[in-house]
Amino acid sequence: MFYLRLLVLWTGLFFTSFVSAEKPELQLANVYERGIDVSQYWVSEKLDGVRGFWDGKQLLTRRGNPIAAPEWFTEVLPDYPLDAELWIGREQFEVVSAIVRRKQPDNSDWLAVRYMVFDLPGHPGTFTERVEAMEKVVNRIGKAWVRMIPQYRVNTESALMNELDRLVLAGGEGLMLHHQDALYQSGRTNALLKLKPWQDAEARVIGHLPGKGKYAGKLGALLVERSDGVQFRLGTGFSDAQRADPPAVGEWVTYKFTGLTRYGKPRFASFLRVYQPN
Repeated sequence: MFYLRLLVLWTGLFFTSFVSAEKPELQLANVYERGIDVSQYWVSEKLDGVRGFWDGKQLLTRRGNPIAAPEWFTEVLPDYPLDAELWIGREQFEVVSAIVRRKQPDNSDWLAVRYMVFDLPGHPGTFTERVEAMEKVVNRIGKAWVRMIPQYRVNTESALMNELDRLVLAGGEGLMLHHQDALYQSGRTNALLKLKPWQDAEARVIGHLPGKGKYAGKLGALLVERSDGVQFRLGTGFSDAQRADPPAVGEWVTYKFTGLTRYGKPRFASFLRVYQPN
C-alpha cells in the first residue's frame, strides 16, 4: 500500500510538471479610430511575430502554452514578467512561428530569433514610466537577442498616417499606440491601439475551388466560413506553392480585408496565412 501511494504521488507530481501554465492575463489592443489626440500616445512598429510572455520562470504563448526555447535564450531573463514579441524580421512570421511551435528547440534556428520587449506587466507605473524601466531592463540584460521595440512620438494624425505609409512600404505590418498615462491592464483596452492599412480575422476552410488559366490544376480559391456562419471566397494572397498545396478543409486561416459590405461580408478579402493560435 505504501508503494502504491508513493507511485500515485510521484505520478501526480510528474503530470503536474507537464501541465501548461495558466493563460496569462495579457493586455490586448483595440483598433485605432481617427480623431484621437495622438500626441498622448507612444508609437511603435507592430511586429509580425509570435507573442512571448515571460512570467518570471518560463516563456509562454498568449494561450499559456510553454515555448521550448533553448536554455541560453531564457536564462538571461529576469525573475519578473516581460511582454514581448518573438521576431526574426519583417514578413517572416511563418518562419518564426515554425521555430516557436517545435517541441525540441533547434539552437541554430533560435540564433535568428529576437526577444523584442514592449511592456512590463508587473510594473505599477504609467506606460511612460514603463518605457524608461524597459530601457534599463534591456540594457542590464545586455544580450543581442533581447531588445526593446523602439518607442517614439508623433504630434499629429497626418504624421502618424505618413509613418504608417512609410512602414508598410518597407514591409512592416502596422503601428501600435500606447497611451502615455495608462497602467498595464488585462483584456482589451483603448489604452493600447493597433493601426494597420487593413483588418484581419479568421475563418475555417470548408472547400477548395479549382483554378482556371495559369492556375488550372491548382487552387483557384478557398471557400471559408466565419464563426458566425457567413461564407465567402478567398481567391488572392496565395503563393504558387500554397496554390499547389492549399490549407486543408477544416483548417483555420487568417485573412485580411478592408471593411464589410452591406451584407456583412469582408470587402477585398485576401488570404494572409494559416492561423496559428499558439
